[in-house]
Amino acid sequence: MTLNRGFTYRTQIGPEGEGRRVHDHLAETYAHSSAATWHTRLLAGEVDLDGRVARGDETLQSGQHLTWHRPPWDEPEVPLTFALVHEDADVVAVAKPAGLPTMPAGGFLAHTLLTIVQAQWGDVHPLHRLGRFTSGLVLFARTHEAAVGLSLAWRTRAVAKSYRALVAGEPPWDRREIAVPIGPVPHPTLGTVHAARDDGRASHSVATVVDRRVGTTLVDVQITTGRPHQIRIHLAAAGHPLAGDPLYAVGGHPRAVAPGLPGDGGYLLHAHQLTLAHPRGTGLLHLEAAPPEALCPRRPRSSS
Repeated sequence: MTLNRGFTYRTQIGPEGEGRRVHDHLAETYAHSSAATWHTRLLAGEVDLDGRVARGDETLQSGQHLTWHRPPWDEPEVPLTFALVHEDADVVAVAKPAGLPTMPAGGFLAHTLLTIVQAQWGDVHPLHRLGRFTSGLVLFARTHEAAVGLSLAWRTRAVAKSYRALVAGEPPWDRREIAVPIGPVPHPTLGTVHAARDDGRASHSVATVVDRRVGTTLVDVQITTGRPHQIRIHLAAAGHPLAGDPLYAVGGHPRAVAPGLPGDGGYLLHAHQLTLAHPRGTGLLHLEAAPPEALCPRRPRSSS
């Protein structure tokens, strides 16, 4: 465990917070902590309202600023290394190991890819993110101009993205297009998670078998949309969830019994390749991060 430097969370009160007491607003809006925990934080002087220490019984008005000064906390140990894939004046591409969060969230601040990449290259801008237990390519923009151009490329689906995954079972198909819509569905712990949903947002993936094994299959997946957990959901919807996925079951919905959380590990998924136009207009940029050994095709047996 490593103690970080703490963090300051600032929010501006909107119309939905008008008339609430500070304590009630914190407990209802940030339900990851109990009402008793927020009471303790208020007593410790960790919360400010418009720059003054809040007691908790103040009535909020729209436009006010509420600030929580979170004290330093111990972060779980995670792999803190990465491989450099590409670097130039405009972009940096790295290969993230499984287990390292991409962005600060869920109790992680210093132990994130963004923090350690920024320590080396300064104020870079992440163009996308990978789940904590997904390994592989993450692209950062080094300039404002590159961030604007590449963000537009992502939104307009001008970036070709290919992933490698290990799925449960042995699909009867060699190649399959999957267009199952994705949207929020109920989850017993989180309230909702993204999953297959008939009236969800349009989503598109193409899965291709790479290596058939006994009980599992290696597949490449190209995605043209980027919905949350899209590959995990789509492969499960196609009848073959990622091997070891604690959350998604056949059909693309959360498991009926003891469903896991989106951030839980146990599966193998790797961001393998990215192809995109360089932000300076100098041609296509082809990026590739070698998959871990478990996601490499088996070598054919020698005939000798």
